Amino acid sequence: MTLLATFLRSIRLYFVPILFLLFSGSLIASDAQREARLVEEIEANLFDGEVISLGSGDATFAAVEMIPEDSPIGGVILMHGRGFHADWPENIGPLRVGLSEAGWQTLSLQLPVLEKTAKYFDYLPVLPEAGPRLDAAIAYLSEQDISPIILLAHSCGAHMAMLWLESSKGKGIDGFVGIGMGATDYKQPMQHPFPFASLDIPVLDIYGENDFPAVHRLAPRRLALMTQGGNAQSEQIMLPGADHYFVDHPDEMTAAISNWLRTVTN
Repeated sequence: MTLLATFLRSIRLYFVPILFLLFSGSLIASDAQREARLVEEIEANLFDGEVISLGSGDATFAAVEMIPEDSPIGGVILMHGRGFHADWPENIGPLRVGLSEAGWQTLSLQLPVLEKTAKYFDYLPVLPEAGPRLDAAIAYLSEQDISPIILLAHSCGAHMAMLWLESSKGKGIDGFVGIGMGATDYKQPMQHPFPFASLDIPVLDIYGENDFPAVHRLAPRRLALMTQGGNAQSEQIMLPGADHYFVDHPDEMTAAISNWLRTVTN
């Protein structure tokens, strides 16, 4: 490959997505109709918890709330992966129920979505849409005097959460759990850095033994940034046998996260 070809390839991979986000992001919105269909799917199949509406005016969105039988230990806000919904049965659904059964009030947010075939670069202009939803969820739990508040995000939900963390520095939350962080698509490298060096809240980085290659490749970088952040309760865990979606491993994932949360609250 010639030097010119290498240069042009670098522009295409790294700078075009950034320019696309800067100049056209305000013109691209998530697929509201598909999101509405996903919420209908949640409502039709929900067994545990209640679908509620958060936000105000035209900016409302759905979330699934589950309140434990006893006084809650605290609150966990959950953010699902790309193209899924707030009660996806393979991971975020069992996780929100399991954490509620462990004593946490869980609030699983329906996030902005695009069409099923959309890739990481397609989602770049949509990532900021999750910020106001997260702010509304934190305000909702805070108004109930729920404390501590933990943010938990999987895959593309983690990209949305990390963008929010980059600007907010974690204001309003007391800990962050990132699941399968760093997952993108082929020849679509991450366009936003991991924000952990600037956070003073504890961070749990959990991923599967059979997770995507990028998640594994970036694990040392994530750990180094978490260490630089300096919170002694931060931890990185690789779950044996699990893939990126934790299929057939929701109980092990829930147990690992619940055990870590005990160390944060004690």
